[in-house]
Amino acid sequence: MRRINGTALIIAALVATLGALAFPVWSYADRSGTGEANLNASSVATQWGPLSATDRDFLIKVRLAGLWELPAGQQAIERAPSEGVKLAGDHLVVGHTDLDRRARDVAAKLGVELPNQPTEQQQGWLRELTATGGQEYEQKFANLLRAAHGKVFALIAQVRHTTRNALIRQLASDANQTVLDHITMLERTGFVDFDGLAREAAGASTASPSGPPMPPGGGVPPAPVPVTPSGDQSFTSRPVPPTMAPLPQP
Repeated sequence: MRRINGTALIIAALVATLGALAFPVWSYADRSGTGEANLNASSVATQWGPLSATDRDFLIKVRLAGLWELPAGQQAIERAPSEGVKLAGDHLVVGHTDLDRRARDVAAKLGVELPNQPTEQQQGWLRELTATGGQEYEQKFANLLRAAHGKVFALIAQVRHTTRNALIRQLASDANQTVLDHITMLERTGFVDFDGLAREAAGASTASPSGPPMPPGGGVPPAPVPVTPSGDQSFTSRPVPPTMAPLPQP
């Protein structure tokens, strides 16, 4: 009888332990502080779908980008010595005038209050540009604007991927095209410091580098097999043309 009672106690203890371990897993989706709970807590219902905190942050950042990049573009048109930088400034003015109009329209429909002044950091960038001239101005213009566009590009991708709001999704699509156009035009000036951009990004990252190892001895790896379609090949679409080469500098 003692042996049976002891076995029963051991089984009961094991069941209780397993239950204690499993309960957090079963209840995890309902606990506050989880990603989904935070998403729902930060979202508000609209007729175009839930509007999250990330969506609202995106709207504000689009507005802030226009508040400093549009005047920066105007300044480049007036002061830049080279045609490439003037043309990049023209794209900034045209793109952000249209994108700002779209952002203000979306914000009005969704009830999101937008700022009317650039941030202190953005105002500081404008002061930096105003204080320089000649090729130094062009280098500073190209690199300040290229770095800013690269950072907002990542946010646009996140929002376009995750938003549940139809208005924000469309604005993200519009912003993606505009920002990519600006990045392209800034790079065409020939003044962008790609090594500097890479070092800045590496300094801000905490993740370990990933990717396949280099071939032993630094040799050339074998050529990969091309990806080719199968079946019906009566296609009508064509790839987008590659990025244009940098404009010649005077």
